[in-house]
Amino acid sequence: MSDTFTTRVEQPGGPVHAGLGDFYSYTVNVDLGFQESPSRSPRRIADDHLRLLRQQFVDPPGMGMARRVLDASSTVILRGDPGSGRTTAACVLLYEVHQGVGIFRELLPGEEEGALTDPGLVGVGDRLLLNLAEADISQWAQARRDLSALRKTVQEQQAHLVVVMPHDGALESHLQPFQADIARPPAMEVFRRHLRLHRIPYEEYQLPAPALDEFLAEEPSMEEIARFADRVRRARAALPVREGFATWCEQSRDARTQWRKEVSALVATRCAAAQRALLFATAMLHGAHADVIHRGAALLLSTLNTPRDETPLLEGKDLAERLEEIGAAVGPDGRVRFDKLDYDAAVRAHFWDHMPDLRHLFSSWTAQSTELVDPHVTSGLRRTVVRRLADQYMRTGRGNDLAFLAQEWSATPTSRFRLEAAVDTLACGLNDPRYGRSLRMLVYDWCKGKRLTGNLAHVLLRVCIDVIAPTHPDQAVTRLHHLARRERGATPALDALCSLAVTSARLRRRMLDRLTRHSTAPTVDARLFLRICDPVALTHPTGAPRPLIDERGVQDCAVAGWAEALVRLPRPQWQPYAQRWLHAACTADKHRDLLLALLVDAAGRNGSTLAVLYSVARAAEPNAPGGRASGAAITERLLQKISSAQGLRPPAAPTEPAPPRGAAR
Repeated sequence: MSDTFTTRVEQPGGPVHAGLGDFYSYTVNVDLGFQESPSRSPRRIADDHLRLLRQQFVDPPGMGMARRVLDASSTVILRGDPGSGRTTAACVLLYEVHQGVGIFRELLPGEEEGALTDPGLVGVGDRLLLNLAEADISQWAQARRDLSALRKTVQEQQAHLVVVMPHDGALESHLQPFQADIARPPAMEVFRRHLRLHRIPYEEYQLPAPALDEFLAEEPSMEEIARFADRVRRARAALPVREGFATWCEQSRDARTQWRKEVSALVATRCAAAQRALLFATAMLHGAHADVIHRGAALLLSTLNTPRDETPLLEGKDLAERLEEIGAAVGPDGRVRFDKLDYDAAVRAHFWDHMPDLRHLFSSWTAQSTELVDPHVTSGLRRTVVRRLADQYMRTGRGNDLAFLAQEWSATPTSRFRLEAAVDTLACGLNDPRYGRSLRMLVYDWCKGKRLTGNLAHVLLRVCIDVIAPTHPDQAVTRLHHLARRERGATPALDALCSLAVTSARLRRRMLDRLTRHSTAPTVDARLFLRICDPVALTHPTGAPRPLIDERGVQDCAVAGWAEALVRLPRPQWQPYAQRWLHAACTADKHRDLLLALLVDAAGRNGSTLAVLYSVARAAEPNAPGGRASGAAITERLLQKISSAQGLRPPAAPTEPAPPRGAAR
């Protein structure tokens, strides 16, 4: 780690991030134009997702028992067969016990969050999901050993815990009272619930549909039922209503089973490069305006360096004729679609599976297509085409490659649209259960030590905030901390870290511990400490039994953090925070002396530092809450503590008000 950091400004007006000397060298270039408007908080994102799950949910047999166990003991252990909707049931249970304090998150034993027995793992009112449905024998055994300690902490913190156990697992006798078995909910009711959410009238889906009966007889998973219902919705939107429910279900069934064979036959008979380019572009941009499809096909031919067709334009086939050759057409709204439901997905899969030498070029085309300047190329279409490419990577077992694709797309120079595509493609992988864990670890490694060139730091920042934080806030805190340590100039990672830390007293406590007890970059962490250790937040309980400042461990962190800040940072950097600390003492009657004592303890017996603190207090008097008199009283009390620390004289005893006349003494 001997590389020195470098800073290179390549786009005027963009904030520049660079690392310190004891980190790997890296250059970050983020144009302010790329910064999106303030997004929803991670807590809001998580709650919105849980609310949607609740709307889609049909209570399975055993759900009532699960609710009663959770209500009585704050813990329930769910057991059910794969595909029964166990994980969704767990999320719904946690959504229903929302108390207004605490956050929802998934515990991840084996990753860097710490052991399940760590008391600091649970915050007041937290809603915790421990999903062990796919755990192996050793993981499940270890979790059972740790559950008693975790349950105790959950109860002490007035939190709630739902565990999803392996379907073939066993529980010891002392854990069996917390078990609730759930079975598959009625498949038809699940299907109809999705149709109701899609606003399909009840009378339309009450008609017989043999294709639906065949599908449900296979006992599909809840996820497969949701996909089947969504295809029915889209078939209804694409086909005339007179075709009816049975036809929509047939389309949905055939999309699962028939189209891949038909696409293979179609591609075999459409050998011309222009035909295949149009077929691929239509599949990737399916539902886009005809102008966009036309430009997308031309872009693919250009990407592949295909010789240009010299046929005079007026003599060639028009777009309608060319689309008809591949089974697509332009609708009344000007948008291009295949005649068959989900035929586009089969086309995408065929090109990806059977033309492996072109995969990298397909990826390059996707990035370029997001940069097309056209009134019909919307942000939604850009996200859709990126997701469709990401689906191919993940479908074929290459989900981890999405991180390197995001790195390539965020390289300098880049455009705003390509940078957004880089964020979206990495987000697709992080959101996928198969690749989320490995990609989170890769993001951790990159945030901590990778040489971040181009705009990769911005990509990592966005996925930490929008993707990792809603369900894994501890991991987001760790990654944002590493990014914040490496910032210079603008501080988006630090700002995001502070915003995330304030959502939970537990997260704030954890950050104070990281900054003061496990610091590897003291000067940088001293600046971070000043932002995180906010006196108002420390003295306010925010739904907890007591405020953080009353905890001995937090007091020790405050002293250690202030000591580092006073020694390592110039006065102009720490003085505004010290004045805020003093102003907080003006209004925090219960914690006034404690706040001042912590500040004095941080200065130790260093006379010059104590003198500077006193001068800062004098300068803060005019703007103190309650006016100059209030500020002067705090300064006088601070002086007493400084004198006591120097052994000059004991602090003045507080004056007690005289009792009312006639009161007993």
